[in-house]
Amino acid sequence: MTLSRRYLLNTVVGFGTLYMFFALIFFGGQFVAEDLISRSVGLLVVGYFLFTMAVSAYADLTHDLTDEAQWGTLEQLSMSPFGFTEVVAVKTVVNLLGTFATGIVLLVLMMVTTGTWLSVAPLSLVVLGVLTLLPVVGLGFVFGGAALVYKQIEKMFPLIQLSFAALIALPVQEYALLKFLPMSLGSHLLQRVMTDGLRVWELPVFDLGVLVGQAVAYLAVGLFVFRVGTAKARKRGVLGHY
Repeated sequence: MTLSRRYLLNTVVGFGTLYMFFALIFFGGQFVAEDLISRSVGLLVVGYFLFTMAVSAYADLTHDLTDEAQWGTLEQLSMSPFGFTEVVAVKTVVNLLGTFATGIVLLVLMMVTTGTWLSVAPLSLVVLGVLTLLPVVGLGFVFGGAALVYKQIEKMFPLIQLSFAALIALPVQEYALLKFLPMSLGSHLLQRVMTDGLRVWELPVFDLGVLVGQAVAYLAVGLFVFRVGTAKARKRGVLGHY
C-alpha cells in the first residue's frame, strides 16, 4: 500500500490499463457482436471484476517476495519474531484489502461505461468475494513457496491467468462436478447475487458449503507448500538470495 501511494503514477497507469482493456472488450464486442454483448453484459462485468481481483490476489504475494529478495530485505523479514509465514500472511491480507478497494472502483466504472447497474449488496459481495478468492490466495502461497526456492517463476503467470479466465466461465450450473474447481462455483454465485439480486443467505446451502470447503482446503495446502518451500530455501541457504 505504501509503495502504491509513493509511486502513484505507476499505480494510476496500472489501474487505467485494466479499465481500458475492459473498454476495448466491451466496445469491440459491441462492434462485432452487439446482440451477444447486450445479452451478456452483466456476466461480462462480473467476470472481469472477479478476474482482475483473482490475478492480483495470487500474483501479489510472489511479486512481494521477489521484490524483497531483490532489495535484500527478505532474510531480515524471515527473522521476524512473529514468524515468517505469519508476516507474509498479514501482508497478503493487506494486499487483499487493496485488491477489493481497487476492484470496487473498477466495478463502478464498468457499470457506468456499460450503463448496466448490478445489485451490489455489500455483505453478500464481501462474503462471496473472500470465499472465492481464498483458493486463489492458496495458489499464491504455492507459487510464493516456489519463488523462494527457484526465484524466477514469472513466466508461468500468463498461463495461470488464462486458466483463471477459463475457470470463471465454466458452466457449473450444467455440470455439477465443475463446482469443485477453484473460482468456478464462486463466480457462478457472484453472478447470481449481482445479476439476479439474491443475497448470500438465499443461495443453496450445499453450494455455500462447497465454497467454504474449497477456501479452507486450498488455503491450507497453499500454506503447507509455502512452509515447505521456506524450509527448503533455508536449508539450501538461498532464502535471501535473488
